[in-house]
Amino acid sequence: MAKLEPRQKAVVLVGHGAIPKDYPRELVTRLKALEAKRRSAGGEHSQEEIDLERKIRNWPRTAANDPYRAGLESLAERLKPLLKGVLLAVAYNEFCAPTLEEAAVDLMHLGADDITVLPSMLTPGGVHSEEEIPAALEKLRVRHPSVRFHYVWPFDLNRVAEMLADHLEGKQSGNPRP
Repeated sequence: MAKLEPRQKAVVLVGHGAIPKDYPRELVTRLKALEAKRRSAGGEHSQEEIDLERKIRNWPRTAANDPYRAGLESLAERLKPLLKGVLLAVAYNEFCAPTLEEAAVDLMHLGADDITVLPSMLTPGGVHSEEEIPAALEKLRVRHPSVRFHYVWPFDLNRVAEMLADHLEGKQSGNPRP
């Protein structure tokens, strides 16, 4: 029996993404109008929508203009040592780069062939975690059949509730954890 080579594991932490505070509002309005038109008609992305999405995703980010991105990256920094050598990347569902596909491809270039997708969205009912991320994963599976992709969602709501209660208890006792 042939010995199986160990797989290089990786995790992609996926966050929602946010519009930078200094991004032109008229461009956000135009992007949202194009998205609404496409969704109501059931059509494909227009070139204008693709260009506007690319522009917002690649807008220069700082902690001041995108505190959401700074917060997710801070969470990733805390998660990384807990993964014990597993590769880690951060991705965003919308408004920010990299996308899930871009982050996965970057990990594959580093040798990852067993990628777990971990969303920061904890509760069921959201279109990102229930529809968009699974659809993106299916495309990745088709494009990269030699790579194993896993999606660790939905979360166990009992464990999420315990984490929230533990956090609340720490805040109420005056001993907030860092």
